[in-house]
Amino acid sequence: MTQSVFYPKIDDLPKVIPVFPLTGVLLLPIGKLPLNIFEPRYLTMVRDALADEQRIIGMVQPKKPDISDNAGRSITIDKDPALYKTGCAGRISSFTESEDGRYLLTLSGVCRFEIAEEIESKDGYRRIIANFNKFRSDLNPVKTLEIERERLLKVVKQYFELQNIDANWDVIKETSDVQLLTSLAMTCPFGPNERQAILEAETHSLRAEIVITLLEMAIMENGETSGASH
Repeated sequence: MTQSVFYPKIDDLPKVIPVFPLTGVLLLPIGKLPLNIFEPRYLTMVRDALADEQRIIGMVQPKKPDISDNAGRSITIDKDPALYKTGCAGRISSFTESEDGRYLLTLSGVCRFEIAEEIESKDGYRRIIANFNKFRSDLNPVKTLEIERERLLKVVKQYFELQNIDANWDVIKETSDVQLLTSLAMTCPFGPNERQAILEAETHSLRAEIVITLLEMAIMENGETSGASH
């Protein structure tokens, strides 16, 4: 008997999944990623995913740099650029269809994967054979981390103040370590290489150290810039 699609076993995950290559966008297990789908081939991809019980789509970064449109979204220059070998599979947990035919959906992170092989595309969108074995621990998420929570909160508070980001600290303080880390990693404006390093981190604790280090570097750089301007 298989588990619910919300909490699948490793063997229940599909071997072949569609992938949505997008630079600078990070999905992590248990994370929530909103997407605005408008390109015809990806509209088809979403419809096909919705027709399947598990509703799985793989998020992966292309290796070639992209340019951004006027809304700040990434546009891949090469139609089929080389992909990083590690991505994250997400389940379409909610969606709506706009009047102009776009899909507004939320992907809930399920499990990271390695690309074993890219296979023939279908109706213009890319597909891969995914190997989830290396990341089976993603299906058994923990809530606490082997880090000093106060250190993480201190760095986050400093960073938010520098960026003029309003935050509900009462909610943040009640958020589990892993959920807080996941939200920070996905929403902070890290570069594509940094996001890939966060994704590939073998443990939550290592991911936390990467995020904290990146935030500390951003704080230091901001301080140096402010000092130089006076």
